[in-house]
Amino acid sequence: MSKDSALTNFELNPSDANIMVRFVGELNKNLKFIEKTFNVKIFQNGNQIKIQGSKKDITLSEDALKRLYATADQGIEITKETLHLCIQDLNMEKDSHEIVIKTPKKSIIPRSRNQKIFLNNITENEINFGIGPAGTGKTYLAVAAAVDALLKEKVDRIILIRPAVEAGEKLGFLPGDLSQKVDPYLRPLYDALYEMLGIEKTEKFLIRGIIEIAPLAYMRGRTLNNSFIIVDESQNTTKEQMKMILTRMGFGSNLVINGDLTQVDLPKNIKSGLSHAIEVINGTDGIGFTTFESVDVVRHPLVKKIIDAYKFYQDKWVAK
Repeated sequence: MSKDSALTNFELNPSDANIMVRFVGELNKNLKFIEKTFNVKIFQNGNQIKIQGSKKDITLSEDALKRLYATADQGIEITKETLHLCIQDLNMEKDSHEIVIKTPKKSIIPRSRNQKIFLNNITENEINFGIGPAGTGKTYLAVAAAVDALLKEKVDRIILIRPAVEAGEKLGFLPGDLSQKVDPYLRPLYDALYEMLGIEKTEKFLIRGIIEIAPLAYMRGRTLNNSFIIVDESQNTTKEQMKMILTRMGFGSNLVINGDLTQVDLPKNIKSGLSHAIEVINGTDGIGFTTFESVDVVRHPLVKKIIDAYKFYQDKWVAK
């Protein structure tokens, strides 16, 4: 054992052998994943677990192992996603106040510090911006908050808006009715609704107009009262469109505007409405801003690495 290396051990007390089988995984793959992630050595002998490594890495890996064991103890099969989330949870601030949004199909818990700030901001402010890269949970958490507000009768309806830049917002050449024309651009929002409400209830709400989908161009002239409004991919709005969105909100409404400034699809001579709005209204009382980073990514861990690589490349290019 090197001078900087330490060793700790602890004991697990499973009620049946299947818990340990789920915990370690086939051919100990779960333990190997934790070893690789935290640069430690894990020795398992029955219910006894030993961890060798630096003190900091031991602390982190022990916490991850205990989270993993708690999941296995609940009878849940350990998938790659489960492993990633056990580690992602370590980024959360340790405090006694845990945010949980309960929907008919599942409970949603923020997986990072910025996700928690985002949900807190939605609770405290009527207008909120979520800014950051793909996979950080902006859309999913906004939909969760909207479903929660609808089911608690804080709002009468949910309105989903997304600019269809690829079609130039001229959707006439696409087949089908308005809903079918816009569907491809709203798929991430639909997927989240299906997960939380179920397909049948979501479709029922769509038919009754309780959930409404709308291309950005159809918002002009409307005042949206008692609504939870979500604008996704807002980096693809123009300055004029963003101002129009911000001035549609009526009484009793919440507005969440999400976007990723690294993925602007507008022509190069047109400034993003999201970028402009940050300059104009950031710091205004009653408006919340949450900036997400790669550490908030809850998709495959390679997504985080890709985001960091692109950011490094862009910073390097700008510095030249």
